[in-house]
Amino acid sequence: MAETLGAFLDAARIDDAVFALRPDYRAVLLAVDGFVPGPSDHAGELLLRQAESVAAQSVSEVPVDKLPHIADWREAYRAFGAKPQRTRNSVEALTRRAGSGLPRVNRLTDIYNAISVLHQVPVGGEDLSRYEGAPQLIRATGDECFDTTADGLEVVEHPEPGEVVWCDDAGVTCRRWNWRQARRTQLREDTSSALFILDALGAMTDAQLHAAADDLAARLRGLGTNVLIAQRFMSSSSPTT
Repeated sequence: MAETLGAFLDAARIDDAVFALRPDYRAVLLAVDGFVPGPSDHAGELLLRQAESVAAQSVSEVPVDKLPHIADWREAYRAFGAKPQRTRNSVEALTRRAGSGLPRVNRLTDIYNAISVLHQVPVGGEDLSRYEGAPQLIRATGDECFDTTADGLEVVEHPEPGEVVWCDDAGVTCRRWNWRQARRTQLREDTSSALFILDALGAMTDAQLHAAADDLAARLRGLGTNVLIAQRFMSSSSPTT
């Protein structure tokens, strides 16, 4: 299985058009298998409370939109036509929610949301078993399909041309880089294999990005006795195919 996870990550791709937009973009991808899934638990609750406390301290000193990495992401969103005051990057959305309480969803989502806030890095989590092909970060044509919900109903939307999206062979898995994830690959309480994506721009150093990934990996290893993790760092200066 470890070789399978590694092969999956080896096939991941970031399009050159994304690096043309933000040459400073980097990502760490974690493919994980063998953890025990489940609902929100006590360990996740403690981690979320810690994240809420850290976020409260951060925004007491600096406005949310002026926190360095959040400000970088707001600039990146503007670069491909998104309005960051309407469609907030995931770490900004979570940091703003922390004051009234971060969501409690399931043990996997709780962990990666907390890591996102603690390290001020966008983190996405996907059900690996529902992937079709390898993850790709591209600038959309506008024809790609994105399955989501609107007013409680399942709908299919399409990204804007030029929008930065994560996708697989079946369609978009996350719109606007790290704004909203698709329904198809969302983590569930029975998910036992997952892909996690940590996104970084210039305000975050490689060392900080790897520290966030290592923290997430350590938490995930605590969810079972046979947890396997493959990891890949991707940047404009590293092979992307």
